[in-house]
Amino acid sequence: MRDVAIVAFGQSDHVPDSTEVSEVEMLMPVLKDVLGAVSLKTGDLGFVCSGSCDYLAGRAFSFTMALDGVGAWPPVAESHVEMDGAWALYEAWVKLLTGEADTALVYSYGKSSPGDLREVLTRQLDPYYLAPLWPDPVALAALQAQALFDTGAADEHALAGVAARSRTDAATNPHAQLRGDVPMGDHVVAPLRRGDCAPIGDGAAAVVLAAGDTARELCDRPAWIRGIDHRIEAHALGVRDLTDSPSTRLAAERAGAFDRPVDTAELHAPFTSQEIVLRRALRLTDDVAVNPSGGALAANPMMAAGLIRLGEAAARIQRGESRRALAHATSGPCLQQNLVAVLEGE
Repeated sequence: MRDVAIVAFGQSDHVPDSTEVSEVEMLMPVLKDVLGAVSLKTGDLGFVCSGSCDYLAGRAFSFTMALDGVGAWPPVAESHVEMDGAWALYEAWVKLLTGEADTALVYSYGKSSPGDLREVLTRQLDPYYLAPLWPDPVALAALQAQALFDTGAADEHALAGVAARSRTDAATNPHAQLRGDVPMGDHVVAPLRRGDCAPIGDGAAAVVLAAGDTARELCDRPAWIRGIDHRIEAHALGVRDLTDSPSTRLAAERAGAFDRPVDTAELHAPFTSQEIVLRRALRLTDDVAVNPSGGALAANPMMAAGLIRLGEAAARIQRGESRRALAHATSGPCLQQNLVAVLEGE
């Protein structure tokens, strides 16, 4: 297989409300920064792939408008996934493996502020049994947290520790929506408190992928993708053990995460209880730096937070702060779909 690496990463400042800008206006500075970092122009790109959600935008094929941020000329080979940008990165990675392109731009964005995100996300559920009940993602995550409590795998003190560490680490992240100490607050849905839940906000992210010698020409220290895989749990929540994530474990195994220890893990855990589930599934020890960027608890722009986990892991490798990193992305209720990638420096 060809060696493929992340050679550039950029993201917006994540905010609770971006009413004053459109998706294109939010996206354009990020694309300019990430392409400028590797001195590429639109015409130099072999492939472009994006991730977003029409449900958030409230209109069909909304991603075609975002293409204005890339540029209408010269023409580009373009694709889109109705998923988090991490899955767009997977498609671009496959494209580069085929040899049909040497470089790819991957971007994703989400504006949650125009609507009620908790209500919108009920549309992800099984349409026959769950969706008619309108359980929102916070209520379902609370069921998952309570299941952890019932098995003795966690308690409110453990969840508070995850929240405190994440928000403290986010103090050095200029793009984070929440930084520093945040009170746990009242219960949103017991046993989850305000501090256990990721903030609702708007944001965008982008990465540039390159293959082989092209990656080395564009970046002093490429973050090589040594393995990447994604798996899905059963759609029906009632047949799953919510205290475990077999799909994450299988994706990590197929990506080679268990072959050698990692020193960094960027986990897409929108709730503190889900970080505990993921750490167990991924066999992460206490000496692994988990979410040094603050993770999704500091900024969780829908459709971009998973791509940001890959970008943050790659950025640490490029800065020389990590040798081997794991990145994880999720989509759907209670960690339903999971993607795991392993990144390494030279």
